[in-house]
Amino acid sequence: MRNAIYPALTAVILVGAWYLAVLFFEVPRYLLPLPGEVVTRLIEDRDFLLRHGWVTTYETLGGFALSIVIGIPLALLIVSSSTIDRALMPWIVLSQTFPKIALAPLIVVWFGLGLVPKLIVTFLVAFFPILISTIVGLRSMERDMDELRLSMRASVWQTFWYFRLPLALPSLFAGLKVSVAFAAVGAVIAEWVGANEGLGYLLLTANANLDTPLLFAVLVLLMVLGMVLYHAIEMLERLLIPWHATIRLKTGQPSF
Repeated sequence: MRNAIYPALTAVILVGAWYLAVLFFEVPRYLLPLPGEVVTRLIEDRDFLLRHGWVTTYETLGGFALSIVIGIPLALLIVSSSTIDRALMPWIVLSQTFPKIALAPLIVVWFGLGLVPKLIVTFLVAFFPILISTIVGLRSMERDMDELRLSMRASVWQTFWYFRLPLALPSLFAGLKVSVAFAAVGAVIAEWVGANEGLGYLLLTANANLDTPLLFAVLVLLMVLGMVLYHAIEMLERLLIPWHATIRLKTGQPSF
């Protein structure tokens, strides 16, 4: 509860500033609605918004899951082989220089308007943080730990399970938290290009009709979706690596 007070107070201040700015500067409602109008729209159209929100949610989760399934094994291959590292990493980095919004129409042409292109676009946006954070984590074993592994005559599997994986988990979870936020963005990008449902589709529709209360209502749902997914990963992180310094600081425990 104590941790929730600060963001709640920040939200109250921002909403109050929003309300006063609209009234003081006499901003037209089609440019910036009052907060109450957005809340009213959220309540009145809740079933409609939740239906579209569910579409974006499973696209986000699907692309995020695909990023984990492909990103982590690919990171293991890159770390285990310098040849694979030299062969693949330059192309993987190069692929991230292309704006995904430019690739999305081509993916839709190739795969149609169904779920598959949306999962691919979401995957392309979300997988890079997981890949890089996993690589960094797996390569973070210090010399002392390596000497301990050699002194214990640990096998390759034992080295991975007892040394590399625990050391990689903090970096991996950092990448997962970034990736899940990017996945929501990727799902919206995919819906902009070709969709007839989802929150991204509603954003385009609201923008075309100058329906700013609906537009802000959709933005609120997207923020809620991102926060829920982020904190879900954070809760899993606290369960799996309660020993790490960052978790101990958050829970008020000494980090030494």
